Amino acid sequence: MAPSVHSSALPRSAATLGLAAVLALAFGSAAHADIIIDGPVNLGRAATFAVLGDETVTNTGPTVVNGDVGLSPGTSVTGFTEGPGVIVGGELYVNVEEAEDAQTDASAAFGVADSLTPQESGITQLDGRSLTPGVYSGGAIDLAENGDLAFSGSAESVWVIQADSSLTIGSATVMTFSGGASACNVFWKVGSSATIGSAAQFAGTVIAGESVTANTSAVIAGRLLALTGAVTLDSNLITAPEPCGAGSTTETTTPEIISDAPDDGTVGTEYAFDIEADGTPDSSFTVVDGALPPGLELDSDTGTLSGTPTTPGSYDVTVEADNGDSVTDTESYTIVIVAAAVVPAPAPTDGPTPAPLPGSGGDGSGDGSGDGSDGGDGSGGGSGTSGAGGSGEPLAVTGSESTVPIIAGTLVLLAGIALTTVAGLRGRTSRTAR
Repeated sequence: MAPSVHSSALPRSAATLGLAAVLALAFGSAAHADIIIDGPVNLGRAATFAVLGDETVTNTGPTVVNGDVGLSPGTSVTGFTEGPGVIVGGELYVNVEEAEDAQTDASAAFGVADSLTPQESGITQLDGRSLTPGVYSGGAIDLAENGDLAFSGSAESVWVIQADSSLTIGSATVMTFSGGASACNVFWKVGSSATIGSAAQFAGTVIAGESVTANTSAVIAGRLLALTGAVTLDSNLITAPEPCGAGSTTETTTPEIISDAPDDGTVGTEYAFDIEADGTPDSSFTVVDGALPPGLELDSDTGTLSGTPTTPGSYDVTVEADNGDSVTDTESYTIVIVAAAVVPAPAPTDGPTPAPLPGSGGDGSGDGSGDGSDGGDGSGGGSGTSGAGGSGEPLAVTGSESTVPIIAGTLVLLAGIALTTVAGLRGRTSRTAR
């Protein structure tokens, strides 16, 4: 059954004006702003088209297209109206409003994809690669024959491959997905022409600035959109994926460092200072000139300068803020670190004087003599016991001096000797008197 054909001779000037309006809307305010992706590239009214050409759409062999086929502003479509190609679940739109609108939105999507900031540049060969979500760019990008390319991510993950000149997918190549990733979130922005080799298993939406060619038996899970040239098919299976979502983009704005001069720091005292910047998205921070004071570090993600300074001095440093925009911002700071204040040692305090230790004394002795009674001489002697002598040092309040009892004992001894002597003399006198 031949597909229904919608055709009209719309003036080309209307398409030109529509395209100009969309491009002005997409890029008129982006003098210093790149575009970062946070969702699928929005294809708009081109999302339902599996094949969309500008000049011609030519098919050879039993191609099956699941989705719409469109051409605008050209009028030559071959291989579908009477076979051998078939369109399933879609319509054929030739130079009608639907095709024109699809071309307009495809052109806008091309511009957005081209403006994305790549996370990896200079790509030439994709064989053996496993791509994580993000934007990749190169000049002429190639996937070698029998090569394989993997996409590893989640259902929300998005990939954009920017081939600034051409894209060549070799024969019998394979593209695989893991983690829930899907072909609906893979976009190939091609500056000129894209070629998909025979029996290749290709995934993603091709938006080519010029033409797209799918060779014999190539299978495409995606879309082939040519903005200014032809789409050429040969016995292919092409399935436009269900949209992953409307998609959105975020315009980046130039970063500007807004923090004032940092405070002075002190050696040995914890220090912290926040360097902040305006702009979308958030910036990362890097020291691009000079050196930070020893002991301090800059957190590149938050812009916080922190640590404990170790060396006094004046340090000049230049910090750059970068958020992926084509323009960065730098700011120069002077950070002064002063020496820690010297704390005097505490003065000694007076304490009580310790009591002296007692000394030792020498021996003491004494003797006495006397006449015997009743006419005989007699003698007597005595000796004092040795005692401890004083040390000559003052006593503590609770002490006593041992010299005093020694003197007292000596006096008692002498008194006894004296009494004995007197008694002896009296006896002698008494005998003499008789």
